[in-house]
Amino acid sequence: MAQQMRMQSVVALAMVLGLVMMSSSASAAITCGQVASSLSPCIPYATGSASSLPTGCCSGVRSLNSMARSSGDRQAACRCLKSLAGTIKKLNMGTVAGIPGKCGVSVPFPISMSTDCNKVS
Repeated sequence: MAQQMRMQSVVALAMVLGLVMMSSSASAAITCGQVASSLSPCIPYATGSASSLPTGCCSGVRSLNSMARSSGDRQAACRCLKSLAGTIKKLNMGTVAGIPGKCGVSVPFPISMSTDCNKVS
């Protein structure tokens, strides 16, 4: 009897953990890899090594914008952007902030290292 109750407890714990994992992945389905690959064509322009937006940049911006549907997605994208921006030398944040507008995309939060990603909705 004790073994059966222990087994039921393990099964219940596994179900709860599964639900928690599913809910956290549902709230932020965007990965940093997706953010990086979507925006990598923009790097030459954002660092000043290209004078005009590369062709793939705007399609990446539009793609990322369409993937970021929920608040969790937008918060995850914001955190990834800030993390990635810190790794790119010569990145001009003023130029970066202007890229969505040049691509005709409205981003619901300011593109800035000072943006609080937890407040992005």
